[in-house]
Amino acid sequence: MTTKPRIYTMPFVRVYPEYVNKAEKKGRTKAEVDEIILWLTGYSQAGFEAELEKQTDIETFLTDAPQLNPLRTLVKGVVCGVRVEDIQEPTMREIRYLDKLIDELAKGKTMEKILRKP
Repeated sequence: MTTKPRIYTMPFVRVYPEYVNKAEKKGRTKAEVDEIILWLTGYSQAGFEAELEKQTDIETFLTDAPQLNPLRTLVKGVVCGVRVEDIQEPTMREIRYLDKLIDELAKGKTMEKILRKP
């Protein structure tokens, strides 16, 4: 029997400040981080804040997301030494999509490119 990675059971509210911090260190904003999360998951701002308040774990936050954005599959590249598009396990792939999007924000990409707008 395999055990879940510890990240799955961690409350999203614990990693969220890390995303905001990473962005703000590079001159980006909390609002941009929120926009990325809402784009990826389909949560409304109020729904997202409710999940933070409930301390929903990361796995539930992503698997119960209202509408995962179909354009997320266009997110490519390496996060934590692994190519995002090669990750087979669905929950880990969703986590890494978010990590990659926040990395792109911190690296100065425009929101249009991050959100894969035509």
